[in-house]
Amino acid sequence: MARPREFDEHQALTAAMQQFWERGYEATSLSDLTRAMGIQRPSLYGTFGGKELLFQAALELYAKSSLTFIRKKLGGALSARAAVLLYLQGIVSNADGRRPELGCLCVNTIVELAPHHQGVTQFTREYQQQVAELIQSILEDGKHRGELSQDLHAPALANAIVIAAVGLAVTMKSGPDRSVVEQAIDQIIKLLD
Repeated sequence: MARPREFDEHQALTAAMQQFWERGYEATSLSDLTRAMGIQRPSLYGTFGGKELLFQAALELYAKSSLTFIRKKLGGALSARAAVLLYLQGIVSNADGRRPELGCLCVNTIVELAPHHQGVTQFTREYQQQVAELIQSILEDGKHRGELSQDLHAPALANAIVIAAVGLAVTMKSGPDRSVVEQAIDQIIKLLD
């Protein structure tokens, strides 16, 4: 008869996600994971199936919580322009309580693993597409309300904003001059004119 688990799986997965986020996949050892998760290796393997499967689960958790946060934050904006500004400033200003120098776990994963891991490539591509679809919806609502030009091509602009956000997330890892970042955001917002 199997023994009941003596740890909270979600809490352990969240701790693993934090380790991968802070260190990256390759630099995070099994010892780092078990220590942070408060479990032993047999429990890690028995519950999560090993480091790679644990990483996939942690990445899925991150993407889900990130999309929920973005959707909620932008849904409360007073205008499409304000929503896009909130999205970009959130990457810079630590709006979600996270450290901007950590970047985005999905973006970090693109940089570290996507060139060599087809599954990660597909997952991160889908995550970016979901963010772009959310922004596209906001832009289309802005067009419908008359705050944005009817000539604005919402799908292309949403993709451009996501691509800029990916670059911004990577840039924030190096602690850039804040005025340079703010000027770049201002220029991206001008694309909405």
